[in-house]
Amino acid sequence: MEGKKEMENCDKGLTLVYTGDGKGKTTAAMGLAIRAKGQGKKVLMLQFIKSKDRTYGEKIMFEEIGIEMHQLGIGFTWTKTPEEHRVALKEAWAFAKEKILSEQYDVIILDELNNALAINSFPVDDVLSLNEVVDIIQNRHEKIHLIITGRSAKEEIVAIADLVTEMKPIKHYYDKGIPAVKGIEF
Repeated sequence: MEGKKEMENCDKGLTLVYTGDGKGKTTAAMGLAIRAKGQGKKVLMLQFIKSKDRTYGEKIMFEEIGIEMHQLGIGFTWTKTPEEHRVALKEAWAFAKEKILSEQYDVIILDELNNALAINSFPVDDVLSLNEVVDIIQNRHEKIHLIITGRSAKEEIVAIADLVTEMKPIKHYYDKGIPAVKGIEF
């Protein structure tokens, strides 16, 4: 019984990272968002790559249940120019920092932040600095939980995380030519 009491009274904000090449990183974060909302937590989800020009099932559902979500990206890196992506990433990170430092949320999901930090087809460090990301993670208000998703998590983020889960693909229907499925991928 004492272990349960300790869990319920844990006030320290955790850093959770869902990474790897397998499917399920964003889905895991969304499940956590629903769980947190069910416990009365104020939840914010920020998507660094997904564009507001597309309709995503999670956005529709989160609006219905009162979870704030913002799509801050402009889509896949090959769909726009590098400079358009750089501008979007700069604005996304400024917005994310503002929200993290506002202390208005209990749980903040930085969806596909790992992907954004891992871009190497054009320079991003001057608009989305890994050092600044690490600094914000380490120096945020102590009660805020941060969830960071995306492939290719940087070693520096893995090192400071409280939990790191790597999604590993075993089998995927994409390999059989089945495209993204509405209600599964979006």
